[in-house]
Amino acid sequence: MISISSLEFQHGTGEFHLRVPEFTVAEYEKVAVIGPSGSGKTTLLNLIAGILTPKTGTVSVNHTQVSSLPDAERRDFRIANIGFVFQDFELLDYLNVLDNILHPYRITRALLLNKEVRDRARALAENMDIADKLQRYPDGLSHGEKQRAAICRALLPQPKLILADEATGNLDPDNKQVILDLLFDSVRNHDATLLAVTHDHELLKHFDRVIDFQHFRNGASV
Repeated sequence: MISISSLEFQHGTGEFHLRVPEFTVAEYEKVAVIGPSGSGKTTLLNLIAGILTPKTGTVSVNHTQVSSLPDAERRDFRIANIGFVFQDFELLDYLNVLDNILHPYRITRALLLNKEVRDRARALAENMDIADKLQRYPDGLSHGEKQRAAICRALLPQPKLILADEATGNLDPDNKQVILDLLFDSVRNHDATLLAVTHDHELLKHFDRVIDFQHFRNGASV
């Protein structure tokens, strides 16, 4: 599902420099990534999603070399194939919760917005216990509610790859388990792959494999 080779990335002229000799995640795997803050875990997710592009090397997702696609094609591929749960939510303040969840369908022709999709959006919101918040705007939500809305948006297109950046970071223990169950249910029900960055080591037992990002600091392949 994910294949990275000889990747190098640098933020502008800054000191941060990420090198990933080789990184692979198989189809249907549930993989957790751990490591110290600032090591490049979020950057790796952004490179896989095509939000960032490497200085050298290749990034492929489901046999498509994302790193070589033009900007517009990269965006369409990401929206149609990758569900990204951002650490800082990335909700749009001028849209209510329902329209935030539906937003991927409004910005690309790669997805078709219809009644089935709207019904699925409401069902996800019900599962996330935010069905009564669909007409609210992000500034009227708690951090946990924003996180749940962001997860609904990521799961709505039923993506084959789910990238989660601290998806349970703003939730209490009970809701954390609910969110984790929904992520794993989506992986199982849609033959998807899950790559999750987390600092919560209690969650690691739920994953097939755990990667310590410190390996990349030592030039290792994973």
